[in-house]
Amino acid sequence: MYGAWFGAVSSIIVHKVPIMNRRVVILALASSLVLPAQAFAASKEEKQAEVRKAAQKALSAVYQAQPAARKAVQSAAGYAAFSNFGMKILLAGSGKGEGVVVNNKTKETTYMKMAELQAGLGMGIKNFQQVWVFENESALKNFITSGWTFGGQATAAAKAGGSGGAYEGAIAVAPGVWLYQLTDKGLAVEFTAKGTKYYADDELN
Repeated sequence: MYGAWFGAVSSIIVHKVPIMNRRVVILALASSLVLPAQAFAASKEEKQAEVRKAAQKALSAVYQAQPAARKAVQSAAGYAAFSNFGMKILLAGSGKGEGVVVNNKTKETTYMKMAELQAGLGMGIKNFQQVWVFENESALKNFITSGWTFGGQATAAAKAGGSGGAYEGAIAVAPGVWLYQLTDKGLAVEFTAKGTKYYADDELN
């Protein structure tokens, strides 16, 4: 579409504009077509940088609250870090967040989103950060390709029991999947999520 438009306008210019000025005008038109694409690319890169920065803050916050989490993350197949801000107003509220999944072996980064639907009386603001740890490649890939959804009354299975101190402060969500959740009150020892969904961000990947 743009190519046809550019060709038509260029044809008019060739006949109407003096020879000395034709090249300048045509170059200006070409630049006007390129700039929107460049601006879009820049905004995407800026958004990616913002999500990575927020994810890094989540990691740092969890490491500060639970130093053992650093070793757990570094020795795992991969990890995910999310930052969430949710507001609950009167009968219902919604929350959303963004994060990244990183493959420790390949260093590949996948951008993710999370969406949450809450129900209940009262007003309040909830701000929390999460770090997921995937012990094996299978659990990591499954999270990226299939996402994750917590049902209406889903509660994480258990705390770090048989694993000793390896995942101290983490919650066992599924085999090979652990979760650290940091709230304004500190490291949460129990995670209950109502209708929370994690999925790949098609716009940033």
